[in-house]
Amino acid sequence: MSGSLPSRPSKPWVDPAALPNYGDTSSIEGNAPDYVKQLNYNTYIAYGVGDQDCFGHSVGKSVQFVEVNINRKHERKGRLEATTIAEVKVTRHMLNGAGMLHGGCLAYIVDNTPLVVLGLIQNVNGVGVTQSMNVLFHAPAPLGTILRIVSSSVSLGGRVLDKESGRIIASAFLNKMQPVSAKL
Repeated sequence: MSGSLPSRPSKPWVDPAALPNYGDTSSIEGNAPDYVKQLNYNTYIAYGVGDQDCFGHSVGKSVQFVEVNINRKHERKGRLEATTIAEVKVTRHMLNGAGMLHGGCLAYIVDNTPLVVLGLIQNVNGVGVTQSMNVLFHAPAPLGTILRIVSSSVSLGGRVLDKESGRIIASAFLNKMQPVSAKL
């Protein structure tokens, strides 16, 4: 039928459980089950980092997840919230011409949300592609700054902090979607 909407794919776009293990996640703290930490990391490496020919590979590989938590928010009628915390040190290849963390690099780093974690806990597919991103830059991050990326699924927001001073480097609001493949 002409003009009809494309059908939804029968399988999820990305199935975190089908991905290979990309590394040891035993040092990741937080209350999320170990399998959730592992599947979140596998998804991040497979789709957020990709192979060495992909954009941002060296930056993505240097991001380390340090904590993954799942909490029920009573003030939000018992709604589940997933929070991931990752860290990365600003290195030379992340800088702009002024010697500060490049805004595009920061956007790439922030484009790491805990929706995979929340999806795994709720038995739905939380993997998606970024539909929109609004980043508010608060302060520059020079070479050597250790960034702490705190992402929360409730507000779909994130914050990037200087780990040592606690100064906010940037905050962001992301919107993700599930891609739908059209049948030709």
